[in-house]
Amino acid sequence: MTVFTGGRGMGKTALLKEVRNRYKGFTPLALLDCARVEPPADHGPGWTPVTGALAELAVQLAPRGTVVRAVQFPRLSLGLVAVASLAWSQEDDERARRDLQRLGPLLATVDATRGAATNWVGKVLAKLAATFAEATAPLAGLLAEATVETVLEEVFSRFQRTSESWYGGYRNAGGRGKAGLQQLAIDFEQGGERRREAEAFLVGALTEDLFRAYTGIRQRGTRIGRPLLLLDNAHEPVGRQLVEPILRARADGRRDRIVVLATSRDRDHQGMRHATRARLPETAHRAPCPRGTNIGSGLLAVELTPLSAAQTRSVFDLHDPAGRTPAELSRAVHRLTGGRPLGVALLGRAAGEAPAALRATLTPGELLDLTVELREDSPPVPVAPALLGELLPVPRPGPYAVLAATHDEESARMLAHARLQGESLDGDVALRVRDRLRAENWTEGPGHFVADPLLRALLLHRLRFEDDDHPRYAAWRAVHETLHRHYGPGPGPYRLHHDLALGRTELAVVHLRLSFAGPDILGWLGQLRFVAAAPYPRERHATGPDPRRAVALGQGPATALPDGLDADSTELHLSVRRLLHAVWLLTDPLALPDDEVADRLAHELRRLSGRHLTGSGPLWDAATHWPRDIRSWRGLSLPPGSEDGV
Repeated sequence: MTVFTGGRGMGKTALLKEVRNRYKGFTPLALLDCARVEPPADHGPGWTPVTGALAELAVQLAPRGTVVRAVQFPRLSLGLVAVASLAWSQEDDERARRDLQRLGPLLATVDATRGAATNWVGKVLAKLAATFAEATAPLAGLLAEATVETVLEEVFSRFQRTSESWYGGYRNAGGRGKAGLQQLAIDFEQGGERRREAEAFLVGALTEDLFRAYTGIRQRGTRIGRPLLLLDNAHEPVGRQLVEPILRARADGRRDRIVVLATSRDRDHQGMRHATRARLPETAHRAPCPRGTNIGSGLLAVELTPLSAAQTRSVFDLHDPAGRTPAELSRAVHRLTGGRPLGVALLGRAAGEAPAALRATLTPGELLDLTVELREDSPPVPVAPALLGELLPVPRPGPYAVLAATHDEESARMLAHARLQGESLDGDVALRVRDRLRAENWTEGPGHFVADPLLRALLLHRLRFEDDDHPRYAAWRAVHETLHRHYGPGPGPYRLHHDLALGRTELAVVHLRLSFAGPDILGWLGQLRFVAAAPYPRERHATGPDPRRAVALGQGPATALPDGLDADSTELHLSVRRLLHAVWLLTDPLALPDDEVADRLAHELRRLSGRHLTGSGPLWDAATHWPRDIRSWRGLSLPPGSEDGV
């Protein structure tokens, strides 16, 4: 049993679908999304997510394929028929009729002709009518017995009727199949732990039917391959209730022929605490999975890894074979997405479908502004909302977009109190958002309330453009102005960070100029790096070069200088301004790298190193290593040249 782990967009579902497509028709297989086991309309008490999942799995596993014979599920059918009879009454035979007819596809796996017909339903109802008389045993058991007896007579062949005896192994059955089915129905009706025991036994019925399909007297040697269960989102409760009985049976020495491939967003799920761990590249040649005494030791947990830069390039080459987009675009997308396959695939497709007039100058930010055709039978959809909906499927992403501008839990709670009071009447909005992000297994990290660069970029894109109120951008301005006031009144780095997000740079330049002469030059470089990490207030569909480029190269229009500057202070002020805009542009994940600006960055840092009495060494090192960091697609290292890049 193998569980593939990874966050949203890491390719777990795509992997299972690829396996299904490769093996369909050659071995019995079923693909089930454990997060989307939907209850049928007006279902009876015999339906639970587990029984619904088992019926769906059996119907998918049963059909005849290219080289695979049909699989019958007599044991599972009897068990589900028994629990379906719960709460039937003589006055409401219409419910019994509906519940029985829903089992038709499952009973058709036993006998396609008699199972699919409906005449057996009427005979079951007639049998039930005779059973509703005086009852000395629990009614659930009597109804189950009457229902099962009729189904055995009307649907099962003489040879298949022996499958009832398998339920003689259920608790208190004493080897008697009918007694086991009665007890199963009684336990199911009780709920709680008894129901979980009954559901686990029904999972065993599914595996036993599959085992008999491969090892029965008439089946031996007539089948190839192994049955394949593909369980997406197996970290959900339904997934665990399907997987654990199989693992327990195997730990007890029971054999089955099933191959289970499952996925989980939670790599640290308690059900995998005894699993053997591996990363996907390590399984290319061997995947050892020794079985110990613990039930979960039979699991192999394989962590899906991000796409490499070369693999990202291949995706872009697939969608843009003529190479009409910028050469660095795929690498910039890899930096933005971290190699998350869903993000790479969607942005690569957007690049390939971009209007011809835009392709030569595309940036990652402009890709988010485009539309993309996901299905031939539906119109194109905006890239950023579509990708955000896949990575963070929440009913109201608005509060998440607001809080994406914050730096930590404290600032998020302040902003939520100021801007999101109407979003929740029974709790702290920021803490609810935090807990949901944790539940979705999004990483946490210092400096940002939403740590993942791609998710944060998508949320900030929504914050700026969702209202489509150019040029006011009221929501964007309100959020950053609130944070700007929160970090006041002094010009600290957090306050200046939000100044840049609002398009105001002069206060940051003044602060960096005035603090430059201080003894802590590494702290000064850290402030520069933090302030310049502010999200750029982009204009959607803007044409021409990024405005920050001209300022970084000293080519922008002349702007007013603060009063009272002498010639030396003016030179320092202009140098810091160019440096700030260079760092802001070069570290922006939504922009493309620029060699000329990187060279100018190095030039400005070298000039500054000659101006500082004690900090010339770190400034010179930054002039050497920061352009290398940028060209190597790393974050700016501090101290410059340190390997961890932080």
